[in-house]
Amino acid sequence: MRSLAANNPGRRANWKALGLSKEDMEKPKIAVVNSSSELAICYAHLDGIAQMVKEEIRKAGGVPFEVRTSAPSDFITGAAKSGSYILAGRDIIANDIEVQVEAALLDGMICLTSCDKTPPGHLMAAARLNIPTILVIGGYQQAGEIDGEPVDVEDVWSGQIGEIFGKKPKFPVADMAENAIMGPGVCAGMATANTMHCVVEALGMAMPGHAPVRANSPKMQDNARAAARRIVAMVEEDLRPRQILTEAAFRNATATVLAVSGSINAIKHLQATAIEAENGVDVFKLWEEMSDVPVLSPVRPSGAVRIEQFEDAGGARAILKRLLPRIDGGAMTCTGRTLAENLENYEVEGPETIHPLDKPFSKGPSIAILTGSFADTAVVRLGIRDGSRPEEFTGPARVFEDTQSCMDAIKNGVIQEGDVIISRNQGLRGGPAMGGGASLILFALDAAGLAKTTAFVTDGQLSGLCLKGLTVAEVHPEAATGGPVGKVRDGDIIRISVESRSIDIDVPQAELDAREGTGMRVGATGYLSTFRETVRAMPTGGALIPSKE
Repeated sequence: MRSLAANNPGRRANWKALGLSKEDMEKPKIAVVNSSSELAICYAHLDGIAQMVKEEIRKAGGVPFEVRTSAPSDFITGAAKSGSYILAGRDIIANDIEVQVEAALLDGMICLTSCDKTPPGHLMAAARLNIPTILVIGGYQQAGEIDGEPVDVEDVWSGQIGEIFGKKPKFPVADMAENAIMGPGVCAGMATANTMHCVVEALGMAMPGHAPVRANSPKMQDNARAAARRIVAMVEEDLRPRQILTEAAFRNATATVLAVSGSINAIKHLQATAIEAENGVDVFKLWEEMSDVPVLSPVRPSGAVRIEQFEDAGGARAILKRLLPRIDGGAMTCTGRTLAENLENYEVEGPETIHPLDKPFSKGPSIAILTGSFADTAVVRLGIRDGSRPEEFTGPARVFEDTQSCMDAIKNGVIQEGDVIISRNQGLRGGPAMGGGASLILFALDAAGLAKTTAFVTDGQLSGLCLKGLTVAEVHPEAATGGPVGKVRDGDIIRISVESRSIDIDVPQAELDAREGTGMRVGATGYLSTFRETVRAMPTGGALIPSKE
């Protein structure tokens, strides 16, 4: 074990002062990575889970050390700098773990993973450090009710924006805010957090049957204890993340996201993890290769299935069972067994909620990668492909340099049916860190009745709660680095085709090249300045410090 090699007298003296015995010095040293925070409800329960995990690690013959990391939460720490700290926090988490767990040469770690950026932060750290690791799913919050009808945080957000544009919410926004969240955990629905929780299980980095799960439920607590017991055995077996995070695992995770019509943010998080694992996987290419995977369970916001129903039907484990004919069952998992071995005796618990491959809710893909003269890569979330949203669109560009000017244009009736709204300067460097509020524009378009008669294109990212109309996000290269999105002008014709996976601008290339781009429009100081200077482009998933140049 690594910690034994570093058991010098000074180290032993420090640990003895912490209460470790001579026997403890010889045991596996396990980091319990906790992002508990009193700022955000998504992390509020993790201290109790950490205590359970530590107790179980001790029973299993290990020595736990609890360490803390930053805890970004969209609704709380997204308040400043137009949300720029949210994505930037992902890489802080990975670095927090490195400077504590790697610096101390601990033998393994168990990560309590919760809101959107903790799962990828934990996965990136696991891939980088390559020590035995399991992620424990923190679970989703209980939504409330008004007059017997479910109300969650998506309803609050869409209702708030809708009121500004004259759209009456289903209940008063103040009443929904009082009832939307009834306990700890991440946002209900297949937004980024629950998408990434399913990704973690599909990758084999969580114990089977852990995602999604009701936060603080007996099931979640049992899951945490099982993971704690297993991490000690993983150290003894020397089963490491890079044995698990193979191309096969990424193929399985990609199929899982497509099958639940998950958040587009999973793409960049998977790519950043692949960069850290140094496995050579091109997630964007993989996405197109798996594009035939249909939607097997339309969880909100894609469809009517609520996250509680999805969990009760078997969740990610049931999806993987359904997908076995299409994915790689030979992929190794943290159990020490292959995915197929884990699923061998499992039967889908809710066949009416999670359909088989030959009887899907919708054809694939639910998320597609576009390319063309307007972008090297761009992402479109399609959800249930029932004809209710356009998939082919040609129209004149209406260009906006910031979120507020676009919102004003919508409110004042400047945007017309048939327009392609371009919201730029919201990319990895221009945002910076993809801050800027592109999601607000989508809710505004929906409230104004324009979501299905316009197209929306941005170099920013979108909340996993967003699924409205034809929306193309994460355009690369971004405006700040000279991409076409920074050179498009009002009236230029934009052509979007899901069928051909294309997004093009009808401007001669020579003319486009000669145009001046927007450059960096938003100032950045402190850590955000460091992020802007260091971040890599979208083909790396926006990795801040890739393992290799």
